[in-house]
Amino acid sequence: MPEPSSPRRRTAAQLLVLAVLTAAFVAQAVAALRPHVPLLLVSTAVSLAVEGVLYRWQPGMVSLFAKSHADITVRHVLRDLLLVVGLLRLGEQHRETQYAPLVAGLLVFYALHCTVQAVSVLVRRTRTLPVLTRNIDASALRLSPAPAALLRRPGPRLLVFGLPATAGLTATAVTDDARYAAAGVALALLLTSAGLGALLLRLLPGRRPAGEQEVLDWFDGWLAEYRPTVGLYFSGGLSSAYQANMWLEPLAGLGGRPVIVLRERFMVPRIAATDIPVVCLPKVSTLMRLEQSTLQVLIHPSNSGKTSQVLRIPTIKHTFVNHGESDKLSSCNPYAKAYDEVWVAGPAARERYALAEVGVEDKDVVEIGRPQLDAVRPYAGPPTGARDGAADGHRVTVLYAPTWEGWDGNPGNTSVVSAGENLVRALLADPGVRLLYKPHPLTGSVDPRAGAADRRVRELIRAANRERSGARPAPSGELARRTAELERLTTAVFRAGADQVERMLVQSAPEPGRAQAVARATAAWEEAYWASLPEWEHQVVTDARPELYACFNVADLLISDVSSVISDFLASEKPYAVANTSGLPEEAFRTAFPTVAAATVLTPDAAGVPALLESVRDPEKDGLAGARAELKLRLLGPAEPSSQRRFAAAVQALCTASQAHRTRATHSLTADLPVQRQETTTAHGTNPAAPRLV
Repeated sequence: MPEPSSPRRRTAAQLLVLAVLTAAFVAQAVAALRPHVPLLLVSTAVSLAVEGVLYRWQPGMVSLFAKSHADITVRHVLRDLLLVVGLLRLGEQHRETQYAPLVAGLLVFYALHCTVQAVSVLVRRTRTLPVLTRNIDASALRLSPAPAALLRRPGPRLLVFGLPATAGLTATAVTDDARYAAAGVALALLLTSAGLGALLLRLLPGRRPAGEQEVLDWFDGWLAEYRPTVGLYFSGGLSSAYQANMWLEPLAGLGGRPVIVLRERFMVPRIAATDIPVVCLPKVSTLMRLEQSTLQVLIHPSNSGKTSQVLRIPTIKHTFVNHGESDKLSSCNPYAKAYDEVWVAGPAARERYALAEVGVEDKDVVEIGRPQLDAVRPYAGPPTGARDGAADGHRVTVLYAPTWEGWDGNPGNTSVVSAGENLVRALLADPGVRLLYKPHPLTGSVDPRAGAADRRVRELIRAANRERSGARPAPSGELARRTAELERLTTAVFRAGADQVERMLVQSAPEPGRAQAVARATAAWEEAYWASLPEWEHQVVTDARPELYACFNVADLLISDVSSVISDFLASEKPYAVANTSGLPEEAFRTAFPTVAAATVLTPDAAGVPALLESVRDPEKDGLAGARAELKLRLLGPAEPSSQRRFAAAVQALCTASQAHRTRATHSLTADLPVQRQETTTAHGTNPAAPRLV
């Protein structure tokens, strides 16, 4: 059977809604022409109910109706028209004169509705600023709360404002009393007029936000006052914000005057909590204003189509840091040669670029480590201490963190499809194992088989938990308190229906010391989170918290795929295993993927899981400890100086190079300009001895 969220179920639901709405309109037409009052009443009520379902649960159908020229206005007009036809068919000929004012009132109502929509578009345009910000005081732009959502959305607005008229006409059809219809139409006109008035007030000069040029002038002034030196540039899709978020803490650790530059408006709220100023510059012309700023370096954690636009700014040096390193081809993308420098974790990545021959010169590669991993705790030996239910008295916490299927359909990308269930079954079969399952957030986005396998793995874990029992931590409310504190510090509270301008108003300059408070609250939350979980219970970790690195610190063993996860986990030097679903023999697999050199390689049937767990419990059977230490050095570089310090040094060096480039460019420009000399003249004309400009 298909899953509830499967395309087949969604299509069936859409077809059902379409069929019910069509049947309601057909029944209403039949009832109006016969006429038949009960059928007219029921069909009208059903069609209104389906409209509510459309806007609440089937927004995709709303767009489909609009593309078919059967939008909410057409449907509402048709509904009221059929009610009027029914009223005329119910009475004698004199009713045409009696109901003429009601028809005229309906026409005025729909004319007002169209006017409200036109004014709503104008208001929305005045509130679409060329620059969006977070963590910046933009009060000078006359920011204000957004109009009510009902006034901005034509579908719900017509349903609500037009409901009195439709209800009045229906009541008149039932009671034969025209006063109900007259009262309903009058109320609809009153509501629509009030909405129009509220929107028109928004267009007054003192009530609307600053205009485009005024905003751009303000932005130039902010750049001149703040004087940013280094920035994080990011452009991507809805689910890619994690690529930027992993660099927020290292960027904040630089001190100075960092800034985050975004290109998509929808990305502004998806950047995690930070005190760093955030600016969104959707247009290229606005982006180019950075050329005249003090910005010296832009750090790029990902490649996108819009990256080429900012690379055209000659006054800024650009470096690619990626959002994780692995043996995948994406870790040595040819696009990297477009940057001034490529910053990598360790020697292995340098070698990877050299072997790939994608145009990145070795002199442009800088090893900085992985600043995000400075908080990963080192290996402290095998798990010790008695644990309830463990066969040998030692509970092993295993983190299974497979990657996603990727864009190329390579079956070796993710182990979820062909090995995930076998691996999980083998782990769950050991009573001394606690499993943490953390799938990649994009799992199933390309290959439906990966999504289906992920759901089956989760069900296996739920079933295993039902078979287990043991003591649970006493309820203390500590996690709830820590969660509330962290949410208070990291989540901006917006009014329902707040638009981007209102969010700018709410997310102004942060309070001093907020970043430090967030760091303390996060550490306290993580401690409370793990303490709230039974040590014997398996967990599926899919929320934003706890982060992957927090899971590293509680895990004794990682099982993953060829991805940046294993490179990052090596910072702990704990044992790890890689699932080989590529079809290659083990030796060829290790040769093709150097990050597997210190790993236990597991086959899709998971036959090696028992021996792997035994090596984790007994250090004498762990023959890969030395290889892990050596591989960590190759992948991540030396432990000292720390990655954050190396990152800061690389930023400073590139800033210095940027300043030198600006100085040379300025001198070159000055030298190329001809020197204007004033010619000496006499009463008889130009002095022939005066020098001439060539």
